[in-house]
Amino acid sequence: MTAELADKRDKKYDADVEGQVVEWIVSMLNCERPAPGKDAVHAWLKDGQVLCNLINTIAPGSIRKINTNKMAFKQMENIGNFLAACENIGVKKLDTFQTVDLYECANMPQVLAGLMALGRKAQTLGHQGIGPKEAEANKREFSEAQMREGRNVIGLQMGSNKGASQSGQSFGKARMILD
Repeated sequence: MTAELADKRDKKYDADVEGQVVEWIVSMLNCERPAPGKDAVHAWLKDGQVLCNLINTIAPGSIRKINTNKMAFKQMENIGNFLAACENIGVKKLDTFQTVDLYECANMPQVLAGLMALGRKAQTLGHQGIGPKEAEANKREFSEAQMREGRNVIGLQMGSNKGASQSGQSFGKARMILD
């Protein structure tokens, strides 16, 4: 069953999304492009340094110290700091990924989705981004008179009262109970 789930997850990996994310990161950081493919992108992002530099470009000072040590817990700390900084600038936690998804290459499609979410948020902060622009709030104010008037309208979900009266509906065959 684990193999089936891994196959299903691997089928979700989209090379086009990978290309967009890599292109965006390279253009934001003016850094070297990794080779195409899931394994190469994973190796490029695994230590978290690229991610920390990316979030510091979008929101300067978000991560004060980027660990360059090759020890696993230091690399995972970089990824965790990146995720915390993403939440601080407004990326929803549901849109991001977990540290293990990236570090152990457990769910690379979710990693790419999280980076796309960061790209959308970067657009709202005035930076170059990727993907569609995030929607802005469209809060509306109604007067008390408008609210009262709205209570008089029968919504389409409630149906219509055409063909019915207080005495009941008058269509179809009547139900007869015979002994």
